[in-house]
Amino acid sequence: MSEKKASGDTDPNENESKVDLENHVTVLADQNPVSGQEPVQATRLYKRRWLIVLLFSSYSLCNSFQWIQYGIISNIFMKFYGVEAFTIDWMSMIYMLTYIPFILPVTWLLDKKGLRVVALVATALNCAGTWIKVVSVRPDLFPVTFLGQFSCSMAQVFILGMPSRIASVWFGTDEVSTACSIGVFGNQLGVAIGFLVPPILVPNVDDIDELAHHIRIMFYITAGVATLLFILVIFVFQERPELPPTQAQAHAHARSIPSEQYSYTASILRLLRNKPFILLIITYGLNVGCFYAVGTLLNRMIIEHYPGEEVNAGRIGLTIVIAGMVGSLICGIWLDRTKTYKQTTLAVYFMTLVGMIVYAATLNLGHLWVVFITAGALGFFMTGYLPLGFEFAVELTYPESEGTSSGLLNCSAQVFGIIFTICQGKIIDKFSTLAGNIFLCVFLLIGTIMTGLIKSDLRRQKANQTAKATAEGQLSGQDYGATTLLSSPQTVKADQSTKVPSDCENGRISAPIIFKEAKL
Repeated sequence: MSEKKASGDTDPNENESKVDLENHVTVLADQNPVSGQEPVQATRLYKRRWLIVLLFSSYSLCNSFQWIQYGIISNIFMKFYGVEAFTIDWMSMIYMLTYIPFILPVTWLLDKKGLRVVALVATALNCAGTWIKVVSVRPDLFPVTFLGQFSCSMAQVFILGMPSRIASVWFGTDEVSTACSIGVFGNQLGVAIGFLVPPILVPNVDDIDELAHHIRIMFYITAGVATLLFILVIFVFQERPELPPTQAQAHAHARSIPSEQYSYTASILRLLRNKPFILLIITYGLNVGCFYAVGTLLNRMIIEHYPGEEVNAGRIGLTIVIAGMVGSLICGIWLDRTKTYKQTTLAVYFMTLVGMIVYAATLNLGHLWVVFITAGALGFFMTGYLPLGFEFAVELTYPESEGTSSGLLNCSAQVFGIIFTICQGKIIDKFSTLAGNIFLCVFLLIGTIMTGLIKSDLRRQKANQTAKATAEGQLSGQDYGATTLLSSPQTVKADQSTKVPSDCENGRISAPIIFKEAKL
């Protein structure tokens, strides 16, 4: 193909359409002037991204609220259904147990079908579970209420791995950690409401009919909210933006393997050969497993030292999670600004250990206000760690699917959560709450040491930095070719020996504007 100079061989058409100009931009974005580097792709941030992440946070909230709604008033449900404490503990642990066998199929579905299908299934299961609970409010229908809880626990499998995937697909480089924190924020807020609201809506009364009335009101409210969110997801939730938000996402999407050729097993095996990620899987499971145990057994621990304080037990749980939400947002913003994933994760993990030691040492002092303070400090770091683990995992495993890495992290958390909840419960029954909390402190110490051994290989950051360097190279070296491209859409390579001004004298755009429109 002959090369044409911008000096007048061919003048741009003054009536050139907007589509033609967009085609010029596409051609320019697809060029690869820097040898050995990937082409810079067009990117864009959409305002709709905030609606997507807030809607996800809302239905995640509705689901996580139900995780703890039985456990935080376990003594009341024991009386209503006539079951033992360990049986009520399983109303929380079923969330953990269900996750373990189903996370791999659900992650496969996420990779195959995308965010929208997974969101629809999650909200449908959650909605169904809430209505099953509505019809289970009779002392002889505990199996029915357990079925409703099982349906909600299935929905959770479709929810927990989504925050990092939504953040990567919809948000820019400087927003991903904050967006992931917002996604986790909804889950934490749901747990907080689950600690606070059930003790208020369901008081500890002796009359079974009155108790059934209060339980039914709580279940109806939950079902109404779940139904509304299901309808909103049907009409509002979108799979992905038209243009990717970052170069890393654009290149990952461009390199994506067709679904018929994609090997989910191969992806899992690659992750399992990633030693830093394996360490993170274990440390994340230890930390979050401790949180699950503390949340599930909180009512029993508080009632043992402060009898009749069911409402305050819920408020202490609320304090733990609200403090953790603040910690999550602060950590997310900090990561977006500093990119210090390893250092931040290690510092938060160590402070979680310190917080657990202080909480264990002060629980039996007889002063509830002290428990509120120490529980809040523990929650700030323990639940504030959740988005850190997600984002660190994405960095260590890029360009593997975010859903897969998040799924493996959560699977580890559920396994350790079940183990810790059962073991700590038995230790509390046989020895004391102090012995049970010391048990958790030992494993948090192990997790802190292992976190220090994780190698900080930030692959996603490296991909974005490479793309940025490519963009800068194009901006500094493509002024000549940009004008020629506007002169002739067929021209692929400009005559570099011809001196051309950076602004197109006869065209309507300058070369720098072309790059801005390409959203580098």
